[in-house]
Amino acid sequence: MRIRILGCGGSTGVPTLGGADGRGDFGACDPAEPRNLRTRASIVIEAPAGNILVDTGPDMRAQLLANGIARIDGIIFTHAHADHITGLDDVRLLNRLVNKPLPAVATASTSEQLIQRFDYAFRPWTPPGFYRPVIEMQVIKAGGSFDLCGARVKTFGQDHHVMQTLGLRIGDFAYSTDVVRLDEAAFDALAGIDTWLIGCFQRTPHLTHANLEVVLGWCARLGVRRAVLTHMGIDMDWAWMAAHLPARVEAAFDGMALDVPG
Repeated sequence: MRIRILGCGGSTGVPTLGGADGRGDFGACDPAEPRNLRTRASIVIEAPAGNILVDTGPDMRAQLLANGIARIDGIIFTHAHADHITGLDDVRLLNRLVNKPLPAVATASTSEQLIQRFDYAFRPWTPPGFYRPVIEMQVIKAGGSFDLCGARVKTFGQDHHVMQTLGLRIGDFAYSTDVVRLDEAAFDALAGIDTWLIGCFQRTPHLTHANLEVVLGWCARLGVRRAVLTHMGIDMDWAWMAAHLPARVEAAFDGMALDVPG
């Protein structure tokens, strides 16, 4: 199974708006290193029966074009923060590519917020054509499982301080973005994973995101063979991480592909 990392940046991306010349604030990140250029966090899972898009962030259109992804067959929403959903209107173009409504999966809370903000996307399709996005939502509970595009997806809840987010596991691969704490149920769901794409916003503690020390502790506890850091902010310089991260832990970059156990 292949995972395509569309974006690995935090909610503002890297660089953030501003900077001395107005061309962006890179913080501790070297602007000359292209792997420090990060769009908002999202992935595509190349499942047996189609491509699953995880979150529809504001950079979605450019990300899919940059990665040469010609179609999406299903969507999973991890939560309803703006950096994970505000590209949703471009789903209408994805509808046109497959000429049908797209199935999507989210928790009840996330689904309610999506319908409140994008009510037009959840109305029944009135063919022909797609002048608006058309999404058919399946509501699930964290801790349960569902099938999408030929993949069996197990879920677990994650504490993002201001809300719960949805962690995902397919086979021995897991994806955790926007999380600051994990409970025992989450660790049980993650037991035995091989590859973990895990959010790590910065080196120092943060109110809503796990920092580097916390993430490294989680990886050691689980004995993960390969951990790949994502959802990184301007504190996380590529060269610094290459020099300082322990064995079996590495930083993601936009466009990175992971071949993982299915």
